[in-house]
Amino acid sequence: MVSVQRLALFDLDNTLVDRQFGFSAWAAEFADERQLGGGAARWLIAADRRGAVPRDHFFREVREHFGLAEPAEELWAAYRARMPGLVRCDPKVLDGLSQLRASGWRVGIVSNGMADNQLSKIERSGLGERVDACCVSGDVGFRKPDVRIFQLAADRCGLALADGGWMIGDSPEHDIAGGRAAGLRTMWVGGRGPWPGGALRADRTVADASAAISLLLDRACQE
Repeated sequence: MVSVQRLALFDLDNTLVDRQFGFSAWAAEFADERQLGGGAARWLIAADRRGAVPRDHFFREVREHFGLAEPAEELWAAYRARMPGLVRCDPKVLDGLSQLRASGWRVGIVSNGMADNQLSKIERSGLGERVDACCVSGDVGFRKPDVRIFQLAADRCGLALADGGWMIGDSPEHDIAGGRAAGLRTMWVGGRGPWPGGALRADRTVADASAAISLLLDRACQE
């Protein structure tokens, strides 16, 4: 790898934590509690489109589809309160982040989403004590791929964005294009699937966050 500053910024959902596992558990609970019938959980998972649908739109669609009495805003608020207890971070990722920091890296989380939901996920998953800084769009007022959120994350890590670093995430638009625009090198967490993001490719493709951390640690050992 080309030598760059030891700054590693990570996306949260489906990068550091398994958001899909948590969402599937939430969908099963939601369908069961409201006795929505067979196939309801599968409908919720399909309608979610792996989190691509804005949450306000998603919960309006859920309310309409199932004929629910609660306002969409209340459904969304209940979801945000529950999801932090359902997502998980692999212990290997937690250990890897600790190793990164021990080897001299500054580590930050850069996430789009509502502050209450995302910050609770970070704390309850054990990530809060493994990173130097967090920037959540609902808290700071701008979203990936806006360069300002990467700038703020670097500042909170005590480093200058102009000196480079890495952005690691699963979204071609928000994480890879956004990180590239901010002057960062990029790793796409894409498993073994094909790159879906057009001509602008990430500098590296990795299966998961553990693989990304291993690459960064290998780079540190080579210096």
